[in-house]
Amino acid sequence: MALNKNVCPVPFDQQPLNEYEALKKSIFFKWSANNIISFLSKLFNIFCILTICSIICSLITLHFNKLSFLMIIGSSTFALCVIDLLLIRLYLGWSYVLKRLSGATIFYEESGWYDGQLWIKPVEILTQDRLISMYNVEPIISRIQKIFVVISLILVIMIVIIVTQ
Repeated sequence: MALNKNVCPVPFDQQPLNEYEALKKSIFFKWSANNIISFLSKLFNIFCILTICSIICSLITLHFNKLSFLMIIGSSTFALCVIDLLLIRLYLGWSYVLKRLSGATIFYEESGWYDGQLWIKPVEILTQDRLISMYNVEPIISRIQKIFVVISLILVIMIVIIVTQ
């Protein structure tokens, strides 16, 4: 939803609501905004693909004839590290949009990095943006944080298993 130039001098692609819509439509961020089952299934699919690829690479490069427990744990650890990095990227993208939506002011660039301006949102736009941030973006960020904590704990346990072997 583009705002009128008289109301909002911020360029179209730098308006927080348009940044939110663009993020919601992007391929990478779209699946994190889906329901929890769909989000977890995509993460599980990524985990399985990365684990299988990592096991195959380990078998080829290390010339092993059979799978070992340590190889499977190591490959799973690698896959979880990649998933943690993906979750961090999702968190950073959504938290940037949350900050822009919930803030009372917007910093924007008119034509380049050297001429930044600050625009104070009117009450109507601020209320609308904060409602969107509260009901649409904060649940996504909360979900990403919880999943990140669980995966990081599993990752720590797997690293302990590798170190003690």
